[in-house]
Amino acid sequence: MSIDLTMKTALVTGATGELGRVMARTLAKGGADIIIHYYSNEHKAHQLQQEIEQLGRKAMIVQADVADLDSVMRMKEAVEGRFQLPDIVVANAVSQYSWTSVLEQSVDDYVDQFNSTVLQAVHLAKAFVPHMIERRAGRIIAINTECAMQNFPSQSAYVAGKRGMDGVYRVLAKEIGEHQITVNQVAPGWTISDRDRENQTERSESYERTVPLKRRGTDQEIANAVAFLASDLSSFITGAYIPVSGGNVMPAI
Repeated sequence: MSIDLTMKTALVTGATGELGRVMARTLAKGGADIIIHYYSNEHKAHQLQQEIEQLGRKAMIVQADVADLDSVMRMKEAVEGRFQLPDIVVANAVSQYSWTSVLEQSVDDYVDQFNSTVLQAVHLAKAFVPHMIERRAGRIIAINTECAMQNFPSQSAYVAGKRGMDGVYRVLAKEIGEHQITVNQVAPGWTISDRDRENQTERSESYERTVPLKRRGTDQEIANAVAFLASDLSSFITGAYIPVSGGNVMPAI
């Protein structure tokens, strides 16, 4: 058995980010052509496009603000005119901000997180699910977080957005399941990325002590879970929130 994504097209939002790049490359290695979404880092998008094309896959670059429906619909039109609409949508983009306490956190940060998580889910569904319904096939994979279960101090805006996103995707899974479209979430723990490797910050003993596997996960391990959910091997899994955190969070039955 192997993960075979040949003849598939995948959209990865936030594909120029630390995790997004690895997911895009991994899906391409599985055989998928890739739609590389970026918000501001056009240079990194072109670098990633070259990497994917060197793997023998097609790649298209698209710019959009996932928090804005008109921008997402323009992205869809651009893809439709020049490429193929996606069979796989990986909702990875999220806005960055400084974490602090509820009392000190700006209200604008909560709005920003809502727009880039909850509304991204809604916008991507409106743009790309109708095509999946026509084809009676599709994969939607959202990147959530272990923080959504931890609810630690200073996480409130991030957690609020991700938990709201969780609700949208669970409802969506029930609404479109009859069309053989699966909707799942991958929830990374604190993940080692290229930035950590460059800065030699891979280790954190205080964090690792809380993890049953006693280490941090890697960006590739997150991407592997995404590739599995994108493949036919996961055809009867939908509505799932799957931590990839070494057991640091464990949803209870």
